[in-house]
Amino acid sequence: MEEERIEWGQRERDRLRVLHEVEQGHLKQREAGARLRLSEGQIRRLLQRVRQQGDRGVLHGLRGRSSNRKFSLRFEQRVVQRVRQRYADFGPTLAREKLEAEGLRVSRETLRRWMSQAGVWRPRSQRARAVHVWRARRSAFGELVMMDSSPYAWLEERGPAGHLVAMIDDATSRIWGRFVEHDTTEENMRTLWGWVARHGRPLALYTDKNGMFVTSRAVQREEQLQDQPARTQFGRARAELGIEWIAAHSPQAKGRIERFFSTAQDRLVKEMRLAGIDTLDGANRFLKIHFIPEWEQRFAVPPRHAQDAHQPLGREQRLEEMLRVRATRVVTDDHTVSWEGRRWGLQRESVGAGLRRARVEIERRLDGSHWLRFRGRYLPLHPCFDAPRSVSPSGLRPPGPTDRKPKPPTTSKTKHSPAAHHPWRKSWKRTFLLGTKPDISTLR
Repeated sequence: MEEERIEWGQRERDRLRVLHEVEQGHLKQREAGARLRLSEGQIRRLLQRVRQQGDRGVLHGLRGRSSNRKFSLRFEQRVVQRVRQRYADFGPTLAREKLEAEGLRVSRETLRRWMSQAGVWRPRSQRARAVHVWRARRSAFGELVMMDSSPYAWLEERGPAGHLVAMIDDATSRIWGRFVEHDTTEENMRTLWGWVARHGRPLALYTDKNGMFVTSRAVQREEQLQDQPARTQFGRARAELGIEWIAAHSPQAKGRIERFFSTAQDRLVKEMRLAGIDTLDGANRFLKIHFIPEWEQRFAVPPRHAQDAHQPLGREQRLEEMLRVRATRVVTDDHTVSWEGRRWGLQRESVGAGLRRARVEIERRLDGSHWLRFRGRYLPLHPCFDAPRSVSPSGLRPPGPTDRKPKPPTTSKTKHSPAAHHPWRKSWKRTFLLGTKPDISTLR
């Protein structure tokens, strides 16, 4: 007869050794209970079970039996089938949340085991990664905010591809973002506007070294006169808001926002798929109304210091005047300026003394309007679609396409032969050499 094999743990071995000492009279029941952290009544019950069942008496009565709380095989198959139908590419955590909303309650680890056994989900392979030193979070909300964009098929095949321009606070992981069609300077300004309007001006902005944030061009004359470094349009607006810029030298350095994009590409894409969103406007509404509040409720953490580090906007700081694209131009004699291949003019009531041939700043604001700044005043500009070319500040009118006279049509010339009595046919050279007098009548 084959002997029964029992797997013992350290806890059962300790209990059996103490109970044998009690049986041999080396320990009292009170001392055994203090050593095993059990009551005297439990010690007596264990001794009785050992006398009846032998050493097996110290094992739990449910050892080798199925738990009374185990899910039935039918329920497990139903859950796995539902995951295959609708949540095949979901992770166990997100799939558990969606199943719970449908009334199928199961723990995350149980669902992870079922999905792994069914081949629906596989854990990420552990790859060798470069070693990076861990950095602690900033201590206060608004002390450091990371900003980046992620191009991705956010709407999958239902809508156009786009970019998610997002910002995340380093101390609390609170977020803000917008879906845009193109990752441009103005779209990043609009995202920064949304953050500043909600929370205020952060102390520092942490970005990569994209050409939108830093430039390698030489310092221009206006910047030299103002003792300023060469900046991009976004960098100038950030400096006017008084926000410090910190550059990230690697993607791992801004890992917090990179991990946010990884989570959003997993959860947000599937949430919008379930909601049937197929436009960028709808995605922005879903992001603002649903995803951001749920993210901050679930993933945001309290800062070490409760004081908010954001700075409020001053009376002289207006976002519409700071977050814009700006350029320097010279006003011509007809009070127009040229920018981006178009001419822009002033209203008659806006024209004042000293404006002609003055060096001014023109800007395009985020609402699409164009303005001219002269001596601290903002004057509205309007496009001049059919305006003639104006006189340059030097007083000379540059030649334009309309100044060139059209060339006459080219015609083929015919060869002309003089008549026989034409003077060209007379040999004057021969006449003068022989000393003969030419006939004047032939010249008439």
